[in-house]
Amino acid sequence: MAGADDLRARLLGADPLLLDGALGTELERRGLPCELPLWSAHALLGHEETLASIHADYARAGAEILTANTFRTQERTLSRAGLAGRSRDLTRRAVAIAREAGAGHPIFVAGSAAPLEDCFRPDLVPDDATLRAEHVAHAEALGDAGVDLILVETMNSVREAAAATAAARSTGLPVFTSFVCGADARLLSGEALARGVEAAASAGADAVLINCLPATQVSDCLPTLSKARLPFGAYANLGGPGDTPEAPRSHPCSPAELGEHLDSWIASGASLVGGCCGTNPDHIRALRERLDSLRNRVHRCP
Repeated sequence: MAGADDLRARLLGADPLLLDGALGTELERRGLPCELPLWSAHALLGHEETLASIHADYARAGAEILTANTFRTQERTLSRAGLAGRSRDLTRRAVAIAREAGAGHPIFVAGSAAPLEDCFRPDLVPDDATLRAEHVAHAEALGDAGVDLILVETMNSVREAAAATAAARSTGLPVFTSFVCGADARLLSGEALARGVEAAASAGADAVLINCLPATQVSDCLPTLSKARLPFGAYANLGGPGDTPEAPRSHPCSPAELGEHLDSWIASGASLVGGCCGTNPDHIRALRERLDSLRNRVHRCP
């Protein structure tokens, strides 16, 4: 079974690492409602088979990192849903499901550490003391559950990104820190992505990324990420959660189109790629095929 040391060595290799795709929106696509506040954590309450099948499909598609369904297993969220005291239990269950679903494939299991409040509401970020305490508690739960790395993701403010990264780093596990951006390489808080990247690097991130933004906007952010002198990457979305027949995905992107975007990301130096909201195993399979094609092309060069 691969572990943290193997992952750090893999990060230094020449071939980019492929993350998986969306979980919450894929659960919805397969018929499981994901209402707030639990969002994807609903799948841990009697829908484990559907969750496991998604993880397994991503592993078969060629993903090398499966992200466990811990995006909303923090105590804060569970308490709001009447599940106080279940954080460690559900976090452990989520990690075990991902690990078992990926058995037989060369995968790492990431524990997701999301903003404590709404990913798209930086005005709701709690005070610093609360950030430290609650992110440490979640990071410790992820570590105890046996993840290979902690993916601090969809961070919309510098303060929370720094606090969550430091908490994850305190476990001794590798930490990837990812930001959600709007226009002009700025976080949703209005802060420059460069400030977030600097804060994450200072807090001990092993890699920095951007996620949950359209594929067409990724290239605008990559020059900023590259200045951190850390491995960097992106996992784009097809639009935010909430896809309906009346309001379809705001940034539709076929698997083949996402694969075409990948070329410029790799050319910019990205070494971590994947998919966010709206993507599915077909998108990850397209990225896998594109990565393999690029690698073979390089290896054939004299």
